[in-house]
Amino acid sequence: RYSRLRGWNTLFVCGTDEYGTATETRALEEGLSPRQLCDRYHALHADIYTWFRISFDHFGRTTTPQQTRIAQDIFQRLLARGFLLQDTLEQLRCESCARYLADRFVEGTCPFCAYGEARGDQCDKCGKLINAVELKNPQCKLCRGTPVVTPTQHLFLDLPKLEGRLEAWLERTWAAGDWTANARHITRTWLRDGLKPRCITRDLTWGTPVPLDGFRDKVFYVWFDAPIGYLSITANYTEQWERWWKNPQQ
Repeated sequence: RYSRLRGWNTLFVCGTDEYGTATETRALEEGLSPRQLCDRYHALHADIYTWFRISFDHFGRTTTPQQTRIAQDIFQRLLARGFLLQDTLEQLRCESCARYLADRFVEGTCPFCAYGEARGDQCDKCGKLINAVELKNPQCKLCRGTPVVTPTQHLFLDLPKLEGRLEAWLERTWAAGDWTANARHITRTWLRDGLKPRCITRDLTWGTPVPLDGFRDKVFYVWFDAPIGYLSITANYTEQWERWWKNPQQ
C-alpha cells in the first residue's frame, strides 16, 4: 500500500502452495481427492485475506497449467546446462499399495528416543529429523502393512557445480549491504560445510510431472516446485510476467 501511494509500479501476489505429501495425506484422511481438498482450502484462504482487506493484485495457487509450464521449462534449462545428476536412493515401498512411501506415509518407532508414532521425516517427541528407512518397525500409514527398503532412481540439483559462481555472487550482494547479519551467517555456514546435491524428484502422483523419460512416473519435490509459484501466479495475472522477474537492472 505504501508503494502504491508513492506511485511506484507495484505488484503484490500470493497464493496457496498445494502440492506435496501433506496434501495427499490430509486428502486421504478427509476422503477427498487432493484437488478437491486444495479447492476447498484455497477458497477459505482467499476469503480470510479478503476479510482482512489484504489487497493482493492476484491471489493464486501452484496447481495451474502456468506452474507446470514454467517449472518444466526451468527444469529443462537446468538439464541442458548440466546442472542435474541422477542417483539411487533407498526408500520404503509398500507392496500391498504398490507405491513408494513418502515421509508422511510411513510411521514407526523413533531410532533416537523409541517413540512409537514417529513419522518418516521427524519425531514429534524428541524433535529429531529422521530418514524414513531409519525407522524401527515401520508401517504403511495407508494399509498398516510392513514396507520394504527398495532402491529407486532420482534426479538431483548439482549444487556443488554452482558453488563457485554462487560464492562470487554472494560476495557482490553482501557488499551492497542488503543482507541481514543472520542471513549472511546461515549462508556462510552452508558454504563452509560445502554444498551437497539436493534431490528434486519424488515418487508421488500429486505434483508437477517430471518431463524426462525414465522419470515420468515421478513429480517434482515441492521444495523445488513451490518457489516457482511466485512466477506462475504472476504469469496468471499478466502476460508481461517476465518483465517483473527477469529485469536485473531493476
